[in-house]
Amino acid sequence: MRVTPSWKLRMTRRLLPLALSSLLLAGTVHAISPTIPPPQDVAYAPGTIKVEVDARNLDQRIFKIKQTIPVQAGPLTLLYPRWVPGGHSPRNGLDDIAGLRFTANGQTLNWKRDTLEVGAFHLIVPAGISEITAEFDLLTATGPGQGRVVMTPNMLNLQFISAALYPAGHYMHKIMIDPRVTYPTGWTAFTALHEEGRNGDTVNYADVPFDIFVDSPVYAGRHAKNIDLTPKGSTVPVKLGVVADAPKYLEAKPEQVKLHQQMVEQALKLFGGQHYDHYQFLFSLSNQMGGNGLEHQRSSENGVGVDYFTGWKEKSGFTDLLAHEFVHSWNGKYRRGADLWVPNLNTPMQDSLLWVYEGQTQYWGNVLAARSGMRPLPASIDALALVAATYAENRPGLSWRGIQDTTNDPIVVGRAPRAYLNYQMSEDYYRGGQMIWLEADALIRSKTGGKKSLDDFARAFFGVNDGEWQVQNTYTFEDVVATLNGVHPHDWTTFLRDRLDGKTGLVGGFALAGWALVFKDTPNAYAKANGGGGDFTYSLGLSISKGGDISDVRWDSPAFNAGIGSGATVVAVNGQAYDEDALKAAITAAKTDKTPIELLLKSFDRYRTVKLDYHGGLRYPHLERIAGKPDYLTPILTARK
Repeated sequence: MRVTPSWKLRMTRRLLPLALSSLLLAGTVHAISPTIPPPQDVAYAPGTIKVEVDARNLDQRIFKIKQTIPVQAGPLTLLYPRWVPGGHSPRNGLDDIAGLRFTANGQTLNWKRDTLEVGAFHLIVPAGISEITAEFDLLTATGPGQGRVVMTPNMLNLQFISAALYPAGHYMHKIMIDPRVTYPTGWTAFTALHEEGRNGDTVNYADVPFDIFVDSPVYAGRHAKNIDLTPKGSTVPVKLGVVADAPKYLEAKPEQVKLHQQMVEQALKLFGGQHYDHYQFLFSLSNQMGGNGLEHQRSSENGVGVDYFTGWKEKSGFTDLLAHEFVHSWNGKYRRGADLWVPNLNTPMQDSLLWVYEGQTQYWGNVLAARSGMRPLPASIDALALVAATYAENRPGLSWRGIQDTTNDPIVVGRAPRAYLNYQMSEDYYRGGQMIWLEADALIRSKTGGKKSLDDFARAFFGVNDGEWQVQNTYTFEDVVATLNGVHPHDWTTFLRDRLDGKTGLVGGFALAGWALVFKDTPNAYAKANGGGGDFTYSLGLSISKGGDISDVRWDSPAFNAGIGSGATVVAVNGQAYDEDALKAAITAAKTDKTPIELLLKSFDRYRTVKLDYHGGLRYPHLERIAGKPDYLTPILTARK
């Protein structure tokens, strides 16, 4: 059982996932190492742990961490979180901590790392000692080659999941934390934590359980603005906390702010209930701090380039990043797959339901971007054309693995670059899942004449228990099917399994919605506005950067069958120095004169000429209406009244 908003007034349910049932024995979850006390649903009796973070060393990009930990005499195991919620994998940077030291009454305590769970540290607390101090340095990336940069001269991203140890033997919601952070002078900090007091540049935040603590990161900056996005009539605040490289990038036009407010409003109309007491978007506009997107219950980390507001193009609109991460408050944080719930962050997670967690979030993020106007309707349809083409022609990997198997990718791959992404595939539960949910929506609408839709599923599945946020309401495959059947009776088990396991294609939703995927010799408007190199995926089978580097070669495409591999550089086309226009002209000419296209390639220190006997012309994806069929796609993307 876990403690609720008033901490002492009432208890609320903690739903344990079925996936953990095999690990449960008399209320105990067995740890991954026999030398580590398994987590139990009991309070950490010695008391509240104080965590102090000094975030002022911007030049060397080091966070200094000090913890004061109440203890009892005897063996103690402290854990460094390894499994990252939202990352779905053990990706927390254990190698980033250095200088680890434990002391008691001024004396150093010896420690030993567990050789099986390397994020566990064993020590013995001497008799008569009631608290110990743990100190370490968190050494963040000083360049992008070391990982994501999180400290710059003008901003920082403090993720508490990387800034604290916690005692083994307890569910994390049973461990209380007293957080304090010292920021650079004059900086503004945004976080979902509630500020309780200040002492100079040090902010004291209200005590919270460890699971909420690590789910409440900070963005802080020299140049900052908090924009109110709370919908009219709502009593639950929603804010957009922006930090930027320079003040000029903070300037958002009233019409831009309105679009973001409308996104929040459309989300509330979609889901009904809210699962936060307030919501704080953390948003960086920077060419120095690394971009990211990571969900939390009452906040989200979002990082893009500096020109988000200043370079806004009305016709192509904004990215759907903020909408996607906002949806996660409902899908993934409040409700999550049963096998993703863990009692602490050193217990392995399982990702089998990420096609709901991420796939349906990908779907709703795009829908909300359209409904709010953050991405105009024509641009939203064009963006869907690109996804449709991917799963119609650019995922030959579906011949040997299904979307279900890609849910293992966060653990197997860890988002490492792939040599042949289209054939290997990577986390396709995002956009492949999006296609499954689009088809489910179109099916419901077509079978009910537009009277029912996936909106009804969203409200019934994610909008329940309005106001509840300090529990995780888990679900299984069977729960998903049951709720779908409550919206519209259908053989949803077969529908979902056929698409997840690769027995059925993933783009059937467009025909059901009254639209067809077609290819033309010019990119659609959205692709043009967001292009950054040569996309010849659906003609030659090549993706080429502006400099001529080949980033991906479609398996079994004309380019692949001619012996071209990813990683090579296109130097010349038909004897002319390479640029995108030169290759476009060559492809267009080959459509009529039937002369093979000659590419001069450089790979390491070797040059070779490859002839491509391709005559199909340029091909770029578009969506077009099917005459005589009802249009359900436009209503899907249209604002709810």
